[in-house]
Amino acid sequence: MASYKVLVVDDEMGIRMGTRRILQNFKVDYPFMDEHIEYIVLEAPTGEEAIEIIDREMPDIILLDNKLPGIQGIEVLEYVKKKLYDIVVVMITSYASLELAVKATRDGAYDFIPKPFTPQELRSSLENITKQLFLKRMTQKMNKEGRLIRFQFLSVLSHELKAPINAIEGYLKIMHEKQFGDNITSYKDMIDRSLERISGMRSLIMDLLDLTKIESGKPVQHMQSVDITKIAGISLDTMRPYAIQKDVDIYLNTKEPVMMEADPKEIEIIFNNLISNAVKYNKQGGRVDIFIHKDNNKIRLQVADSGIGMTEEEKSTLFQDFVRIKNPKTKHITGSGLGLSILKKIVEMYHGDIDVESIPDQGTTFTITLPADNS
Repeated sequence: MASYKVLVVDDEMGIRMGTRRILQNFKVDYPFMDEHIEYIVLEAPTGEEAIEIIDREMPDIILLDNKLPGIQGIEVLEYVKKKLYDIVVVMITSYASLELAVKATRDGAYDFIPKPFTPQELRSSLENITKQLFLKRMTQKMNKEGRLIRFQFLSVLSHELKAPINAIEGYLKIMHEKQFGDNITSYKDMIDRSLERISGMRSLIMDLLDLTKIESGKPVQHMQSVDITKIAGISLDTMRPYAIQKDVDIYLNTKEPVMMEADPKEIEIIFNNLISNAVKYNKQGGRVDIFIHKDNNKIRLQVADSGIGMTEEEKSTLFQDFVRIKNPKTKHITGSGLGLSILKKIVEMYHGDIDVESIPDQGTTFTITLPADNS
């Protein structure tokens, strides 16, 4: 069993002891991990002692209060950044002003946990941090060994494809043995489920191929003058059968051509992901609206839905690799957890920005701004 060191820096003994109790016997595991990860809790009541422990023990995660006797938490954060330590720092404070939040984020703080926090809030945050830290370190390791693509493919493939393959195999055996008789209509439900599983596997493989292309170092781009509106229409037509099945209407509200220098396949990936998610996370009888605007030297792509929406906490994890939003409303929705991560990487390649506005039970709007001239 592997272990991560968690350093709790807080002058309140109750916070330090409470954190130790919360993390005692708490273990994290994921399908792509070979073993569980547990936590070793270290404590420091001051920033000065924290720096000594950081240099000596090299913790993996720091839970850092800003209000400390002596040097403040933000100074400890600056020290970690200056030393280029591979440590995830989370601020735990009751006094998180906007100025502090901006400075802490700029200096490398991963997140904020407001005090007082519940055991579940802390465990949930640590679980997410652990996964990201594990994937980051494993990616770096595999990259050095020239096996990055193999790791990404095999770790996700083994987890995401095992269940659907087993299900399809089970359905085929039932049909082969004619357990429901000779009438083919008796097996229609099994055939439909098998086709749905195959569709999900195909989507995962396509996402992995897209990710492999982007993460390969210097992806080959076929830049040309493309009509963004036309590409949006192609993506809409691709998603329309799925939208009909979900009883969701899709509208492309821009008709005139909007030209841009880009790789058409990459722009199509952007629209495919945005429209697919807008349909997937929508409500029965819902709608999706697509807008494309060109202002001066900027192009704005906007996809708005009337779906289930997201909380601020869910929004914060949207663009991470292999992350899917999990709540009672999404438990029957499948996906690779790579789509938005790929989308973000493409947008960054074009030096663009992504903005997400979402209200639970009302809908979500993704706005992507790209430079019209990408030369």
